Amino acid sequence: MSKLFLACCKVYISESRNKAALESIERATKLFPDAPIINKFTDEVYNRVGYTLVSKLPSHLSGKSCSLISAVLNMVKAAFSAIDFNSHCGSHPRLGVVDHICFHPLASATLEDAALIAKYLAADVGYSLQVPTFLYGAAHEEGRKLAVIRRELGYFKPNSEGSKWAGGLKSDSLPLKPDDGPAEASKAKGVVVIGATKWVDNYNVPVFSTNISAVRKIAKQVSERGGGLSSVQAMALAHDEGVIEVACNLLEPSKVGGKMVQQEVERLAENEGLGVGEGYFTDLSQESIIERYLELFSL
Repeated sequence: MSKLFLACCKVYISESRNKAALESIERATKLFPDAPIINKFTDEVYNRVGYTLVSKLPSHLSGKSCSLISAVLNMVKAAFSAIDFNSHCGSHPRLGVVDHICFHPLASATLEDAALIAKYLAADVGYSLQVPTFLYGAAHEEGRKLAVIRRELGYFKPNSEGSKWAGGLKSDSLPLKPDDGPAEASKAKGVVVIGATKWVDNYNVPVFSTNISAVRKIAKQVSERGGGLSSVQAMALAHDEGVIEVACNLLEPSKVGGKMVQQEVERLAENEGLGVGEGYFTDLSQESIIERYLELFSL
């Protein structure tokens, strides 16, 4: 078999309860069967859905020749048509209707390939759809980190009771200049953050507690920023009744994986006298994604 050049795109949308909206978003990809949805993860409490799409990359990349870009752009358009950010409420932070899009290289593709298609998409979203768009990772000329953008835009600060995020952005004006699109955001759409990175795993660990301060302390101690595990980002998010999750981004999962995070959360929670449930990944592994793609196309 010749070398496979694949790119994966993860699209996170601030909605999971409106089934009609999700159906319209998923229908939008059907025009581009070469870039199928490989996985879908929804969480009604977080009111958030994550889609994983995969496609072969053309030999000469451009915004018009890449099925993955076209499929994702159609999803974004459908999401903006079906969802009003002002009416959104959930216990997961978000910055817009289409909160976050990230491209990852798979198989023989490179990070530079992923960065290029991220930039093509950002230009389309920013200028064609007139939504402020921020770039991070390899798609940004200085390699800016996702957390930096989020911190600047107030992503980590709940604006409603019960540690929830409700309604649109506080203001149309933005404290950070977008890389593409207008300088002001529509409260009905918010902003979009688009990046390109090596593979990232998302792993959530439930802690049986209603004490958000105690679980935030655990999340901080788990994260690299708080002196914990290297390449791990973590935050505490209210979930089911009596459960707060330590939600983690594993930036180098081959070095620090879900098992290590699970053990560390359990150790720290025991110090606080709290019980811990079994953690879970919110997506398939990159190996499973490639396998599923190959099965779909009988490759």
